[in-house]
Amino acid sequence: MSSSVSTATGHAADAGHHESRFHLYVQIAMILAVITGIEVVAVFVPFPPLVVITVLGVLSVVKFMFVIFYFMHLRWDKIFCTILFFIGLILGGGTLIALITLFRMHASIPLTFSNP
Repeated sequence: MSSSVSTATGHAADAGHHESRFHLYVQIAMILAVITGIEVVAVFVPFPPLVVITVLGVLSVVKFMFVIFYFMHLRWDKIFCTILFFIGLILGGGTLIALITLFRMHASIPLTFSNP
């Protein structure tokens, strides 16, 4: 008898938990929409390019963190999954930097040889 009561109570607690997460997701979606609006406006504001690029980079990192921790559920996963995610992110970023360095503009200009 007590197991049926605890099960019913457990379902009610789970429903409230999912309800609060739904509201959290909606709030985060609104925050992400506002950040996206700020990014769009920042492109058209007459600031030096370095300032605009820095602001866009910081806002992109904030949006990225919101998405991975809440919408990809890394906040509620085990720490091992988060570590694996960031290891892959670091390896991918390192590969990107290596490829950009390897194929930068002046490195891809063909060599010219003069005839003696």
